[in-house]
Amino acid sequence: MVRVMASGVFDILHMGHVHYLTEARALGDELWVVVACDDTVRKLKHDPITPEKMRAELVGSLKPVAHAIIGKSGGRYEVVKQIAPDIIALGHDQPPDDDILQKELEENGIVAKVVRIGQLHDDLNGTRKILRKVIDWYTYQNRMKEVEGD
Repeated sequence: MVRVMASGVFDILHMGHVHYLTEARALGDELWVVVACDDTVRKLKHDPITPEKMRAELVGSLKPVAHAIIGKSGGRYEVVKQIAPDIIALGHDQPPDDDILQKELEENGIVAKVVRIGQLHDDLNGTRKILRKVIDWYTYQNRMKEVEGD
């Protein structure tokens, strides 16, 4: 059995996430997904919109996903050792560089192949794009109310 591991924030689920996880699952027999814990999201990206438990439950409910777990703050290789994947799938824009990750895995005694998943070319394939569209819509609606005198 080939075990694949993927990871991410998954703050607002969108088709880019579904594409990433579907392609990751196609690499093996079983897909484990590590959902970044709230502390990690705050340190690396932003204050999460959706709490970690909810994000993990949503990701775990997706068809390609066999197991979804919440990552730990710091010591990311402990979770990788726990899952013991044969393949680690990275999203098209996820750090680090494939070669750097491969070297870090070897330094931590982890034997896994790193595979980069290609990007989905879709209008709303990213959380920032979705948020921008919502903000633009909200701003437009408020301007229309001002113009109409509401």
